[in-house]
Amino acid sequence: MVIAQAKPIAKNISPESEPSDGKVRMTLEEYRAIAETSEGRYEYCNGEIIAMTGGSSAHSCIAVDITTFLNIAVRKTNFQIYNGDLRIWVPTFNHGTYADVLVINGEPEFNGDRTDEILNPLLIVEVLSPSTEGYDRGDKFRKYRSIPSFCEYLLVSQVDPYVEQYYQLDRQNNNDRWQLQICDRLEQTIHLQSLNLELPMSEIYRRIKF
Repeated sequence: MVIAQAKPIAKNISPESEPSDGKVRMTLEEYRAIAETSEGRYEYCNGEIIAMTGGSSAHSCIAVDITTFLNIAVRKTNFQIYNGDLRIWVPTFNHGTYADVLVINGEPEFNGDRTDEILNPLLIVEVLSPSTEGYDRGDKFRKYRSIPSFCEYLLVSQVDPYVEQYYQLDRQNNNDRWQLQICDRLEQTIHLQSLNLELPMSEIYRRIKF
């Protein structure tokens, strides 16, 4: 996920006054109004707004190819694939965020009467960028793990054929114990535990030249 550090957003969508620390804060209602009308995208974190930036060509190609492969592979199952347009809502942290790819099992569970905030991701994929790698591995992953349905996480490098796969152990008891598997060769295949599906590294990086 490509995301900027917390900073003031465009003046035409900023709150009437900005605090001295330079971070933009607004109510959830104000944020949602912006999210529905603005050309840009923003994370919401307990009253603080964080502007998202665009990704590289490689970032976009990888995210699209993963989405395409998964969508075709699960088309006869109950799994549903979504791209980065659908916001993930994390109730425990009052946090709205976006992932590059997400998968749900069965029908989507929305946040109240919202149809743009989903509560039940099963598998989440983030394509790493230099400015967000620490965030995706750390604070964002910690927040994702508070979602009961979430049980598998892929962190995908865009500069090397390298994928970190985390999946939850003893999911039935909701223990926060996760197994790490690493794939770093194009001839390898990732076994997606949550989907019981093989994802070839060659499909992830099919349009990337290293």
